[in-house]
Amino acid sequence: MTLIAYALKESLKKGYSLQAFKSDLIAGFIVSIMALPLAMALSIAVGLPPQHGIYTAIVAGIVVPLLGGSIMQVSGPTAAFIVILAPIVAEHGLRGLIICSVMAGILLILSGIMKLGRYINYMPYPVTTGFTSGIAVALATLSLNDLLGLVIKSLQGEYFHKVALIIGHVPSLHWPEAFVGIASLIIMCTSKRILPKAPPLILGIGIGTLLAYVLQKYGFEIATIGSRFTYPLPNNEIGHGIPPYLPSFNILGLSASEIFMLPTFHEIHALMMPSLVIAILAALESLLCATIADGMVRTKHHSNSELVGIGIGNILSGLAAGVPATGAITRTATNIYSGAKTPFASSLHAVFLMIYVVFLAPFFSYIPMAALAALLMTVAFRMSHYHQFIRVLQIAPRSDTIVLLACFGFTVFIDMVVGVTIGVVLACFLLLQRLASLTQAKVSHVSIGHHRKLKHLSLPANVMVYHIDGSLFFGTVEKALEQTDLVLDYIKTLIIDMEDVPLIDMTGLVAMKNWIMDMQAKDRQIILCGSLKITEKILQKLPLSSRQKTKVTETVDKAIALVA
Repeated sequence: MTLIAYALKESLKKGYSLQAFKSDLIAGFIVSIMALPLAMALSIAVGLPPQHGIYTAIVAGIVVPLLGGSIMQVSGPTAAFIVILAPIVAEHGLRGLIICSVMAGILLILSGIMKLGRYINYMPYPVTTGFTSGIAVALATLSLNDLLGLVIKSLQGEYFHKVALIIGHVPSLHWPEAFVGIASLIIMCTSKRILPKAPPLILGIGIGTLLAYVLQKYGFEIATIGSRFTYPLPNNEIGHGIPPYLPSFNILGLSASEIFMLPTFHEIHALMMPSLVIAILAALESLLCATIADGMVRTKHHSNSELVGIGIGNILSGLAAGVPATGAITRTATNIYSGAKTPFASSLHAVFLMIYVVFLAPFFSYIPMAALAALLMTVAFRMSHYHQFIRVLQIAPRSDTIVLLACFGFTVFIDMVVGVTIGVVLACFLLLQRLASLTQAKVSHVSIGHHRKLKHLSLPANVMVYHIDGSLFFGTVEKALEQTDLVLDYIKTLIIDMEDVPLIDMTGLVAMKNWIMDMQAKDRQIILCGSLKITEKILQKLPLSSRQKTKVTETVDKAIALVA
């Protein structure tokens, strides 16, 4: 199965009609209206001018649907990346982010080629819920600066430091900007009830822009995209807002721009871990989004093809001075609800963004920063998944609750990398603990009526059956062999029953080898019972002399027949 353009090929197998194109065009237009302010707000949130987010939405928006593995998915910048990208931009600037995007793209392509897509879905639910809720809290905290007009130059450092800065600047709150921000937020949260067909985000941005314009007319200072961001014009003058130019591609090492010079070994070394985190998050969010889309429209995505597509999209986005991209759940859902039929709908939304940039860029400069901050607050609220968070706390096993709270806490108070790492490690440890509790050992000799397998059989007085029930691996070896001391001195034949052992790892093999050799050193005959897959592995581990003295059967009753 091809890894390139899987979704597009699957969509076109049935043909492509004019009616399908019309449906895709309408869906693309509706999604583009939502994507435009989001792309600008997310770029600003990571510390870059708004056009870099738009460049990402354009490049990834066109490339990923056509080359990826999900029919309905829309790709672009997302809020989940903010807490990862903001520190990179603060320390390494746009150049560092470009290098990270390219390296993450390469890692994603390699993951797809190595067919690792299905393993991404093994991320425990409490971990994904914990870190997305943590990111939502961090994003909402960052958004308070522009929402309330606090004029904090930099919100860097630990979470408590950020909160302290915000509280310390509350007395300097700029009420006109706070009024615009809160009004925009209220409209975004409530307009759906009053005007159900109007897009809440666009309505909030529009009314917020109108309020800011009126307040400016009366002499109040309101920070806008035009007042915050500038760009150079060809005549050496300065333009305000967003440049009305389409993204241009640069090859690392072949561009005149310093930010596209070949990365040094030191830069690659310093940015490898952030790139890996970006790749993992991009893979997680893309495949999660693709799975949700499949459930909505009864399609089936190809996970490895999607990894390759999002990898190529991130490389090209980086070379166009964009930010990293992944699947966007809200935009994907909007795409589906708007009647999209094929991946062309997702690409068309990016084409509309190109039109907006070329013809409407001057108007974007009037958008107030407070309204964009309000948009980020609504995004953070949706990302919080508070219903699922509370539900896990209410009904989940205690181990899952511990993982959820640990992942959430570390994500908020340290960073997402630590949160996810701690969450996964803790989840694995608790899983091992659960598996270990399922592994049991029982000893049967003359009085054997209690064991279900031996109810109708009898054993000679010098024969013992040692039953192991459950997986035999590094986390369960100690418990599985904890009753070996009950092998009495008069026992001459030991039947090791492993019929109920589904798997064994290297630790288990070594433990069994040592135990068997110890029993044989005491002149005891060993009979192994179980599936050939398990017993052959144990025999291969034994020395030749020990292997020749070990008998093997598939069942306990056959083993008893050998000594009866």
